This record gives sequence, structure tokens and C-alpha cells, in this order.
Amino acid sequence: MKKTIMLVAALLFLCACGNKQGKTDSKVIGKPEVTVQDGRFTPEVMWALGKMGDKAVSPDGTQIAYTVTYYDMEQNKGNADIYVMTSEGKNVARITSTEASEFNIVWKDDETLMFCRENEIVEMKVKDGREKVLATVERGVEGFKLAPDGKSVVFITTKPVVRPGHIDKLYAGLDKTTGRINEDLMYRHWDNWVDEYPQIFLAEFGDKIDVENAVCLIDSTFECPMRPWGGVEQFNYSPDSRKISYTCRKKTGADYAHSTNSDIFLYDIETKTTRNLSEGIMGYDQNPVFSHDGKSIAWESMERDGYESDKLRLMVMNLETGNRTDMSENFDYNFVGINWSDDDKEILGVVYYRGTDQVFACNAETKEFRQVTYGYHDIHSFELSGGKIYADQVSMQYPSEIYVYNCADNKAEGRRISSINDDLLSKVRMGKVEEHWIKTVDGKEMLTWLIYPYNYDSTKTYPALLYCEGGPQSEVGQFWSTRWNFMVMSGAEYFIIAPNRRGTIGFGTEWCEAISGDYGGLCMQDYMTAADYFASNVKQIDKERLGACGASFGGYSVYWLAGHNHGVSGYDGGRRFKALLAHNGMFNFEQQYLETEELWFDNWDLGGPYWDWNNPQVKKSYACSPHLYVDKWNTPICVIHSEFDFRIVASQGMAAYNAAKMVGLDARYLYFPDETHWVLKPQNSLLWHRNFIDWFDTHLK
Repeated sequence: MKKTIMLVAALLFLCACGNKQGKTDSKVIGKPEVTVQDGRFTPEVMWALGKMGDKAVSPDGTQIAYTVTYYDMEQNKGNADIYVMTSEGKNVARITSTEASEFNIVWKDDETLMFCRENEIVEMKVKDGREKVLATVERGVEGFKLAPDGKSVVFITTKPVVRPGHIDKLYAGLDKTTGRINEDLMYRHWDNWVDEYPQIFLAEFGDKIDVENAVCLIDSTFECPMRPWGGVEQFNYSPDSRKISYTCRKKTGADYAHSTNSDIFLYDIETKTTRNLSEGIMGYDQNPVFSHDGKSIAWESMERDGYESDKLRLMVMNLETGNRTDMSENFDYNFVGINWSDDDKEILGVVYYRGTDQVFACNAETKEFRQVTYGYHDIHSFELSGGKIYADQVSMQYPSEIYVYNCADNKAEGRRISSINDDLLSKVRMGKVEEHWIKTVDGKEMLTWLIYPYNYDSTKTYPALLYCEGGPQSEVGQFWSTRWNFMVMSGAEYFIIAPNRRGTIGFGTEWCEAISGDYGGLCMQDYMTAADYFASNVKQIDKERLGACGASFGGYSVYWLAGHNHGVSGYDGGRRFKALLAHNGMFNFEQQYLETEELWFDNWDLGGPYWDWNNPQVKKSYACSPHLYVDKWNTPICVIHSEFDFRIVASQGMAAYNAAKMVGLDARYLYFPDETHWVLKPQNSLLWHRNFIDWFDTHLK
């Protein structure tokens, strides 16, 4: 403990001196200034908050390092720096101050951090800030892991896609051409053209990391980690540092576009051999984690090929016998973010559970699950140290902070130990959040969140917005976002109605799978039921000032509701909604099927290609395409779409907007030529939010 106190004192001195011993830049983005008026949480206030990123607990459990990103609107970008505090949340010190962001924090020992910065892996002595570049990776480094014995590193970098010879010769002498020639599928993915692919490399680590002689562990042009979500969680060392387990989908082109069949592979460093641990399991297998004794390995596993939203099972293999066990065969929820307890008697993970994300523990012998954490929050990830859980936790009312729990807890509410945004959040008022369970048209119970206006007065009435979730197999949990932020909507003086309609996760397999092949069915009835319920039962909601909004599948939902917003009993003019906003939504299913890249998605959820008219599911699915109901549109609509969304391409939004104008509606089109499925650039996000509020204020106030 004495060593820790001295170290923290040194950190505070280092921070006060501007980190002169470490790398410091004059153009570093720091905490911005923002004015809060009347306690209102605005988009500008939201973007002034610090965003917690990576976190890591020191080997002795006494310190936590984490990154915080602040954003500068003038520069239109953010920057992440590293902070360190005690594991009790005391003596916070900023230990980097550079123009480039730091990420992927790893403790080498109790006094030394390793991390990435641009294309470098850097080592820092935390006590005095002295830095040493351990490796420079020519094509950039996306992350790394340090072997338990400290003698090697596995890092992620990319390889370029090489054009086949018969195509490459066509480019001879054309160094300025921008043309692309493709002869296979998956030439673009989510938000990037596939010009490179990630792979993992094993390098010895002595005084420095031997990048020059690093060995690639993947035997062809396959991705590891898998795009677009995978990172360092997709591979791990064994406790004895002699083996590496990793995730890979050994498919390319059309095979990749049609399949979700990834596997868990085990690489033996000494023999340089690889074996497939999940052979015969046809869905996603990912994120392997060794037990502390090295005898077992656990991973997240889906059963069915082509179904990206299948239940994520907890799969465990005994490495001595080769036996595989589905630990969650009697547990009807997803299990992710695997961690073994110190004694290997339990396996802990995050479970999407009834509108929240909680830590659960599975008994490694009995396969019984127990709930460790409880409350209105979402836990994104967590780390175990000394019998404690250090969790990255958010809710609809606060951004990421670090909370601590005990591993032995049962349905416990955690203790917050970080305070990244307390000073700013103390100046704002957040809207109250209520949990409601309402009856659906078929008599089931549906969780719907009701968020109040920040300045709620029970003697007044307010407009309300129905929030339509994307996914479609995702969750309306206690999330915090810089796009769909319920507190910004609350700060704009709206009620928000947020149903966990059919298809959301966290309510069992049956509820989730009810949406596939039925996009225009019960899930849409769920939305209308929720809107009607609150419009009728909350007297402070003005039922003649209802709007609806959503993105992706939520954007599709808005387009579908636009075509079914007539003849509704109990509303003026027969219109339930008086204004609509759709972001990056599917408008024309036939168009969507031929434009998207991950064909397995539409093959599963729509039943296949639209020309397969002998397939009853295809007939039913494509009959729900919103473009078929434009003649029924009668409500002002704002359409938003982005050019680099390769999941649902920009022509979908343009077609929807053009259709609205052609039938004579008041319509607006917000187009981003440089954004993806999300809006990530700070100034673009501010425009998005200002447009959002202005559109609904214009039509509902």
C-alpha cells in the first residue's frame, strides 16, 4: 500500500508539471467549455462530456488505468488520453497529453503500462512518464496482447488485398485511376471498401518487440479478428504462454457473404500447428478465453449458420478430453464477455436481461446461473481482480463510468468509483426514466421505457416521440449514445416512448425470433400498441402531438408506419403520428436485397431473394416493403442517410425522400457524404441533433 501511495503522489506531480517527462503536444484536445442553461441537456452539452474507453486493472489490483476522449468542435475530432487512479477511485492523474490518441492499455507490471499510439506500441513508466517505443508497425497496429510470461506479443495489423494477375494487368500505367474492378462478393463491408484485411502476428518481446520477424498465424486471406466488430477480444494466450486461441471465419467472397460460420482455432507456438476446436458448430464461434489452470477454454457460440442473431451460448471445451459442453442449454439469454473466476469455479459474463445488461455467473460444475449485478444500467464490459468486478457501466441518465462489485454479490447495485463527468452533469437535469410492462395485441407482456421531459410539470402537456429500435434483433436497454440520446430528447421537452418490441433481445429466444420473416407483423403492432397505451394513459402526453423516429430497422419501421398512419380511431384526421424521422432505413426490400453486402442477413430475415416467389416467407416478407405503401403516406417526414453506409445504402434514403416529395408531403432530406451507418464526426452529429429537434419542434410544437 505504501508503494501505491508514493506512486500516486508521483502521478499527481507529473500531472501538475504537464507531463514534461512524457510525450506532450501543444495542440492536445482537452476538456471543452460549455454553458448549461436552465439545466437543459443539449447536444452541445452531450458532446462536451468525456467518453471513457479502454480500462485495465494493474496486476496487484491497486490501480486502474483508463482512457478518456474529449472532443473539439472546431477541429471536428476527438482525442483520447490515459488516466490512472487507485482501485478505490482516488488520486486521479492524467499521464498522457498527446495530439494522437492512446488506446489498448495493458499493464506490463505494476509500474509499467503498454499501449498503442498511431502505428506504435509504446511502453511507459507510470511513476515518471518515461516512454519507450517498443514497435513501429508499417501498416498500423489495431491492438495487441502481451503473453503471460511477458516474452511475446500478438498484435493486429492489416494486409493489402492483392488483385489477381488478369485484373492487375489492366491497371498498368494507370496510377491515377479510381476505378474498381470486382469479380466476387464482399468487396465492401459495413463502412469500408475491402482493400485490406486484418490478421494477427506473433512476435518475440525482449528489449523491444521483434516486428520484423513476426509470424502471421492465419494461413490465407482470412480475417482475424473478424470485421467489422472484432478486436483483441477475439484471441487469447494460454496461461503458460505456449498456445494462442483465436477466432476466424475461413471464408472469402461469396462464401463469406452468405455465411456466419466462424470457428475457434488453437495454435501451438512450439509445433506451429493449428486445430479447429469448434468444428461442426455452424454459426458464429468467437472470443475464446482460457481457464486459469489452462485445462479448459470457453467461448461464445451460435448454433445456426446464416443467423447472426442466434442465441450466444456459453460453450466450454475440456482441452484434455476434447469434450464440448453447452453450459447455457437451459438458459434462454445471450452470454458475452467471458471471464473465469480466480478459482475457475464460475464463468462470468454479460447477459442482456429484460431491458438491462447485467453480469451473471455460471457454475462450472452444475451449469446453474445466478445474477450478480442489478439495477437500471447496462454493463458494457468488466474485468476481474482480487474477487472484485470492475465494470464499464452506463444508463439512459449517465455516460460510461467505472463501477465496482464483488464476485460473490447476488443482485447487487454497484459502487461508482470514477467521476469523469460529475462537474458538468451536476449542472443539468435528466428526465425521469420509468419501467412499464404493457399488454400486446396477443396478450403478452412488453417492457417499454417511458422517459419524461427534463422540466416535467404535471399540470402541463407535452409532445411525445415513439422510438423505434434498430437491429432488428437488438435491445432497448439502458444505453447511452451520442446519436439516439434520450436525455437530449428529454432536454428538448419531449416524452419518449421506447418499447422492446418483438425481435429485441433479453426476453428469451421466442420473443427475439418472432420478428424474422414478419417485419410487418407483431413487431409493428407492438409499436402502435405502445404509442396508444401512453397516449391514452398518461394525461401529460398530448396525443395529437405524437412523432416517431428510428434508424436502420427503426428507420424501416418509420417508413412502414408512414404507410399505415391513416384511419386510426381516436386521433384527429385518423393519423396517429403527426411527424416522422427515419435514419438509414430500409425503404425498398427488393433494392435492399441486391445492394447490401451481408447476404446472410436478408436470406435469414426475409427468407431469401425476392425472385423466389414459390417461397411463402419471401412473399410475406417482401409484401411488407414500405415502398409499396407510398400512396398511403400522409405525414411530414424527415429522411437522413449517409454515403458510406454499405449495410443500407444511401439510395434507399434518397428514394424515400423523393417518394415523399412526389406525393406532395412536407419532407426534408439530410444527407452526409462522409458518414457511415452512424454519424460519428462531431460537427455532423451536432447538425444531426439540431435538425432532429428542429424538425419535431416545427411539426409538434
